[in-house]
Amino acid sequence: MFVRILGSAAGGRFPQWNCGCFNCHGLRTGGIKARARTQDSVAVSADGKAWFLLNASPDILTQLEQHPPLFPRGPRHSPIMGILLGNGDLDHVLGLFSLRESYPFALYATHAVRAGLEEHNVMFRTLRRFPEQLALRKLELDRELPLCGVDGQQSGLMVKAFAVAGKRPVHLERVGQASAEDNVGFAIRDTRSARSLLYVSAAASTHVLDGRVSDADCLLFDGTFWTSDELIRQGLGKARAEDMAHLPVSGVNGSLALLSRLAVGRKIFTHINNTNPMLREDSEERALVEAAGWEIAYDGMELEL
Repeated sequence: MFVRILGSAAGGRFPQWNCGCFNCHGLRTGGIKARARTQDSVAVSADGKAWFLLNASPDILTQLEQHPPLFPRGPRHSPIMGILLGNGDLDHVLGLFSLRESYPFALYATHAVRAGLEEHNVMFRTLRRFPEQLALRKLELDRELPLCGVDGQQSGLMVKAFAVAGKRPVHLERVGQASAEDNVGFAIRDTRSARSLLYVSAAASTHVLDGRVSDADCLLFDGTFWTSDELIRQGLGKARAEDMAHLPVSGVNGSLALLSRLAVGRKIFTHINNTNPMLREDSEERALVEAAGWEIAYDGMELEL
């Protein structure tokens, strides 16, 4: 299985356009050792030819132009067969509306995520210019199904969506009822090699991984905040990490401590907020993460499982 990290930052990217925190200021001025990052999105493929995106970030057009395997191979062509949505957050769906140039693709989403797009967003009509433009595929929790393009041809990849502790998108908080389908992770399996990837970009708990990681070759997990009070401590907000449905990385109850003993091939933090000190490559926090056997995702990171 081929995996490409297109974007590894949380919403707002790194540096964030309106942020002058220590990290963002340092990156702009060269005062820290770190890489710029676009917003979270991942591309997966069984053969390196047909690709599926996990989330469609607002930075998707820039990301596609930086990854040659995703370039068109004809006058009107794209190797992107489909897109899987983990939730309805804007930083995971806005990229859809940049892919409106009358090219068909399959869209995989749970009923709850799809309803948020179709019923409460008139811009979704831009993806319905002709009947075959969008092939909607329903993701049902804990049911594995093949990933296929709009023509129904199987790609060699299977996906299973599973509920992850989280919350509804801000723009839908007062609309409808919360559902276990609002925020999901993906277990992607290559049918030929039996290699597998677990992708959880937003999580308020690690319990969702219980019993799921024994056979996984790679785990991409939510690394948004280092501490619970990260935004408060830096004077950037009043919400704690848990208020935003993100489990902090550090602490005895943080993801680093709870997940480091997992029997999984590679463990990688992604979806990293611009304020997180582990973005700094020479930081104490980065050293702790690496000493525990974890990696930090970066844009352009390539994995072959």
